[in-house]
Amino acid sequence: MIRKAIRADLPALFQISRTARAYMEKSGNTTQWEPGYPDNYLEGDIAKGDLYVLCGADGAPHAFFAFILGNDPSYAVIDGAWLNDRPYGTIHRLASDGTVMGVFSQCMACCKTICPDIRADTHERNATMRHLLEKHGFVYCGVVNLDKKEGDTLRVAYQYQG
Repeated sequence: MIRKAIRADLPALFQISRTARAYMEKSGNTTQWEPGYPDNYLEGDIAKGDLYVLCGADGAPHAFFAFILGNDPSYAVIDGAWLNDRPYGTIHRLASDGTVMGVFSQCMACCKTICPDIRADTHERNATMRHLLEKHGFVYCGVVNLDKKEGDTLRVAYQYQG
């Protein structure tokens, strides 16, 4: 079951993000999430109604993701090209504790009911996320820079057209 996250979920969400970070580091993706990320966004995402949790049979959150409607400023400039210029939603901050299967499939099913055009980005070394995006019909569109300052801010960008 997917539902909107609430403040009472935060302790579970912080644990999920720690587990996801450990998985990313173990798989060679050590720099995608800077210290404090995504935890420092979760309360704001909840307040805006953009954060969703996937609950297991036990009713507890086992994964989360933000789905944000509207233009993402980081996507205004792309080294490549988006598939279209229609309104879109963006998947950000997807994390799982690894105990529930099919998290991305369930995330996609939820997001497609909200907005059929979906964009996402990930680190070049995030092989798991790149595989999931491509498996679910996303098309590689190019590279975006999450912010203009120095550092590891380049991300591969994908788009899904529903």
